[in-house]
Amino acid sequence: MKTFFTRTASALVFVAVMLGGILWSPFTFFLLFFLVNFFALQEYFKLVRAIDTGYREVSGWHRYGVLVASCAIIMAFTGESFGTTGISLGFMGWWLAVIFLLVLPMGEILLGKDFSLKNIGYSALGLLYITLSLGLLIDMRLSAGVIRFTGSSTGMQPGWMIPLLLICFIWINDTMAYIIGSLIGRTPFFPAISPKKTTEGSVGGMVLAIAVAGIFGYYWGRQWLDLQHWLALAGIAAVFGTAGDLLESKLKRMAGVKDSGNIMPGHGGFLDRFDSLLLAAPFAWLYVQSFMIA
Repeated sequence: MKTFFTRTASALVFVAVMLGGILWSPFTFFLLFFLVNFFALQEYFKLVRAIDTGYREVSGWHRYGVLVASCAIIMAFTGESFGTTGISLGFMGWWLAVIFLLVLPMGEILLGKDFSLKNIGYSALGLLYITLSLGLLIDMRLSAGVIRFTGSSTGMQPGWMIPLLLICFIWINDTMAYIIGSLIGRTPFFPAISPKKTTEGSVGGMVLAIAVAGIFGYYWGRQWLDLQHWLALAGIAAVFGTAGDLLESKLKRMAGVKDSGNIMPGHGGFLDRFDSLLLAAPFAWLYVQSFMIA
C-alpha cells in the first residue's frame, strides 16, 4: 500500500510538472526539456559505463565537455526565440556547440589516459539518441508560432499542440498495451529484451491509440488538424514509441540494471520516463516538416 501511494504521488507530481512546463510558455517548455536532456544524458553515460568498463576511463574533460556540448546543442535549437540586444540563446548555443564539438576530440587525445574512438562513439551516440531528439521536439514547439500548417481553419496551431499530442498518444499506447496484455496477452513480443511485453498487448495498444486519435480528430479536432494528421501522429507515437521503449530496455538489460535512475520513486529515471519520446520525436518532426507545413 505504501508503495502504491508513493508511485501515485510521484506520478501526480510528474504530470503537474510536465503540463506546467509544456503549457505555461515557450521558455518553460525549453527549460523543461533542457533539464530532461541534462539528466537523461547522464543516465545514458551511467548505462554505457556498466555495459563497457572502458568508458569509465574517459577524462573529466571528455565527460563534462560532452554535457556542455549537449546543453549548447539544445540551446541552439531555440534559434532566435529567446534573447535581447541582438544576441539570442540559439546564437550562443550554436557557437558553444561548434567550439566544444571541435575541441573535444583534441582534449581527449591530450588529456585522456588512452585515446579511444569507441568512447567518442559512445558519447556521439548519446548526443544523437537524446540531445538531437529533444532538440527537434523543442524546434516543433518553437516553430509552430512562425510557420503555417495545412489542415486547419486558421493555418496556425498552438505551439505546444503537436508535442503534447505526441506525449498523449504515447501514454495512451502504453496504457492500452498494459491493459490488453494483462487481460489477453499470451505471446511474448521480444522476450529477450522485455519479457513482460506481449504481441497482443503491443498491437492492441497501437490500434487503440490510433483509434482514439481518429475518433477525437474526426469529431473535435478538425479545426486544428486534418484527420490524416491525427492518425499519422498517433501511428508514429505508437510504433516508434514502442521501439524506443524496447531500445532502452535493451540498454538496461545489457547494463544489468532494472531502472536507468531513481528520480521518480517507483517509476525509475529520466530515460525510463522519456524513452518512447526519444525515438518518436525525430519521426514526428520529419512528418511535420514533410506533410504539415504549408
